[in-house]
Amino acid sequence: MAIAWERFLTQVQDRGEYATTRDAEQVTRAVLATLGAHLVGAERKELAEHVPPQCRPLLMVPVPATRPLSPHEFVEAVAVLIEGATSETARWDAGAVLSTLADTTGDDLVHRILTQLPPGYALLFGRAELA
Repeated sequence: MAIAWERFLTQVQDRGEYATTRDAEQVTRAVLATLGAHLVGAERKELAEHVPPQCRPLLMVPVPATRPLSPHEFVEAVAVLIEGATSETARWDAGAVLSTLADTTGDDLVHRILTQLPPGYALLFGRAELA
């Protein structure tokens, strides 16, 4: 069952220490849109079932990425979508959203998602990187 939009945003706002819910919404939309382009198959569909309905279109982007992004490139792609963001703030933003996402979906799905992504993403999801 999906978490409510307001609750999800409140968790992102708390983790990211954002001043407003609007700020939390902006970073959530940027991070999930970037992530959605890099997931495929059952994991993307299952993830979409765990997020608020407002997030589903972001994850189910019709055009997949042409190549996998390294965690650094992912953060840079997020920074482009957030007005005034830097690499450092975008890394913070990605961590706030992805760790909230990980906590709402559970370890099994997070593990399957991480296997689709290049090494180094676990920390953005608030998880230890396993060798």
